[in-house]
Amino acid sequence: MTLSVRFFNEAGDQVHQNLFKVSGESAGWNGSLKTSPLTHRRETVVVPPQASRLWITVSSAGPPNAVGIYVVADVAVSKASGDSPPVPLLQSPFKNQAEEIDPEQVPPGWVRDGNHASMAKIIRFGRDPATTGFAILDDDIISHAEWRTHKDAAPAVAPGDHLVIEWNEMYSIGLGDFRVFHYANLPPGTFRLRARGADLMGLPTGAEASVQFVVLQPFWKRPWFWSTILVVMTAGLIAWSRYYGWHKMRREMAHLKNQQELEHERLRIAHDIHDDLGARVTQISLVSAMAQNNPTLPEKARDDFARISQMSRELVSALYGTVWAVNPANDNLDALGNYICQMVNQLCEHTQFRCRFHMSHLPGEVHVSSQIRHNISMAVKEAVHNVIKHAKASEIAVHMGFKDDLLAVSVQDDGCGFQANGTFSGNGLNNMKQRLEGIGGSCSVASKPGNGTTVDLRLTVRPPKKDI
Repeated sequence: MTLSVRFFNEAGDQVHQNLFKVSGESAGWNGSLKTSPLTHRRETVVVPPQASRLWITVSSAGPPNAVGIYVVADVAVSKASGDSPPVPLLQSPFKNQAEEIDPEQVPPGWVRDGNHASMAKIIRFGRDPATTGFAILDDDIISHAEWRTHKDAAPAVAPGDHLVIEWNEMYSIGLGDFRVFHYANLPPGTFRLRARGADLMGLPTGAEASVQFVVLQPFWKRPWFWSTILVVMTAGLIAWSRYYGWHKMRREMAHLKNQQELEHERLRIAHDIHDDLGARVTQISLVSAMAQNNPTLPEKARDDFARISQMSRELVSALYGTVWAVNPANDNLDALGNYICQMVNQLCEHTQFRCRFHMSHLPGEVHVSSQIRHNISMAVKEAVHNVIKHAKASEIAVHMGFKDDLLAVSVQDDGCGFQANGTFSGNGLNNMKQRLEGIGGSCSVASKPGNGTTVDLRLTVRPPKKDI
């Protein structure tokens, strides 16, 4: 809201204005027109060029959302004349303050104006003595009202004049539209917001409204959040375990498929060796044997054919060992025991040794790889060769058993023996030790001069797990 001084030229066009705005509450305002004091104001303005007349206007124009009451009394305009007394140009229209007045009556020389002119009032306020003045009771945020001097009664002025404008005022002005209040950092709990109505004077009207609301815990502090996290983590763990199990099963299936393809290839190689190379070498052995018995050939030639026949038989035996090693049908303990018995019999066939075999139950369902079979059989073969070459024995005994996942093979003779000092000497014993250590087993030799020698082979073999 404002009190303004407007200057016009001879044609009636406004050429300038001075605005004196008010907002908030005047000094000493207590919500009552009777007891709130007036504040005196005095302003000095200079008449601008081309100005010939002035208007005084009391208006509620301003921010569109401003509402309240603005009271102006004892308006006076005078022209300063140097050291001479001021020359009055405009006096308050209310000469006799004690007279009763009509609030709707317009004082002489003044005009009620605005698009909501009824908000412009003439009021009587104060107690002793009572004062009459102009008031704007603005309760409409989209309209305005004003009091202004009449054009015909506008005082004449000249450019460059110094004018003194004086008046008394009191006011209480606020905002009449929606207000937003922020309550930050409220703790969790239940709250009630209350609003009380007030009139233009700021006094309570008795109207009241309230609303109840709840401030919730932050979502990360609520039980449902952690329950959701637990469910998500559990579901993720289950999904991961299922995926891991599925992936592991696929790896095992791929491994089994590769193993099956490898076994098929090993079986094919075994068949090729047995059916092709074995037959050819056997044919060479038969032909050389027939040539050996041919009396028409020189003796040296028959001796050579005899060596060829012997070498062929040895080659057939070696091919048989190779076929046995690569054939996947022999990847079990039972086949290993049978092969060792046959191999030892063949090695001792042309010697004067007696062979004794002590074979415990060797389950055929216990799987052993071709690598294990090869190293065990070669170690037993090396032990029998050592007996044949060095032991001067008359009997050889082979013990083989399987108990508590432990495969035990021993080769024992009744020969001359030797002084064992815990370390292996010679390539044969070292080869046996290295073969067993290479497959996770152990090899030990026990011997005393005159008491024979015992070679013990030990290896842990895990049987297949049974499905529950």
